[in-house]
Amino acid sequence: MALAQPAGRTLAAAVADLRRGWEQRSLWGHLGWQDIRQRYRRSVLGPIWITISMAVTAVALGILYSGLFDVELSRLLPHVLVGFVVWNFISGCISEGSEVFIANEGLIKHLPAPLSVHVYRLVWRQTLFFAHNLLVYLVMLLVFPQPLSWTVVAAVPAFVLLALNGAWVALAVGIITTRFRDILPITQSIVQLAFFLTPIVWIYDELVNSPNPAIAERARLAEFNPFLHYIEIIRRPLLGQDQYLRHWVVVLVITVVGWVLTMVVLRRYRSRVSYWV
Repeated sequence: MALAQPAGRTLAAAVADLRRGWEQRSLWGHLGWQDIRQRYRRSVLGPIWITISMAVTAVALGILYSGLFDVELSRLLPHVLVGFVVWNFISGCISEGSEVFIANEGLIKHLPAPLSVHVYRLVWRQTLFFAHNLLVYLVMLLVFPQPLSWTVVAAVPAFVLLALNGAWVALAVGIITTRFRDILPITQSIVQLAFFLTPIVWIYDELVNSPNPAIAERARLAEFNPFLHYIEIIRRPLLGQDQYLRHWVVVLVITVVGWVLTMVVLRRYRSRVSYWV
């Protein structure tokens, strides 16, 4: 006869946690807004400082790499700006997700709420930052008009996929990091390294089509970088470029596999997080 699993360590309990967390949208929605308001309390520009900081960095790197790679600024700068907007969301979900439960120790111990509430709160906060940063994209369209078409709407489902991935990453990595604190600095280092390995400040197509076969061959290794595909499913429609099916396939496969593994982690260790924080 099969042994009964401990309470709280079943798949149904893990699914219920996600469902109950989603039903408490008013709670994590309010907390997400409060996070932004508290961070920029008594600031005149508030969250716009995030946009200004990102825009200045993106423009500076765009000008620098435009000269280094001998690429027209009108082509490279929009590429860099949109890449930064998407990357900030990705890196925010990973970096803050790795300490999402550690940072909410007080709430977890004293507020009877599902664990997923804290993950939804994090993804919602990053979504608000993403919306703020889109102001840079709109300004960029005025300065460097892009050949946009109806395919620009593909950026909407692409962002939904991005948010779904941000949620499972924050949930899985957050639980693991809560148990093994040494993983936190490792995660931060990996995010920094991934920035340089991902075609954000350099154009992947330029290097792949390089007349130098050695450069072209090495550039193709970027296809093994999952962040490339996440960036491209949003950046290409926002810049009016043709989309490639392989980017969507890779992202969809990672999304499914990621959530399956996350549900396993959530099922086994959800009840232990409150003891680990």
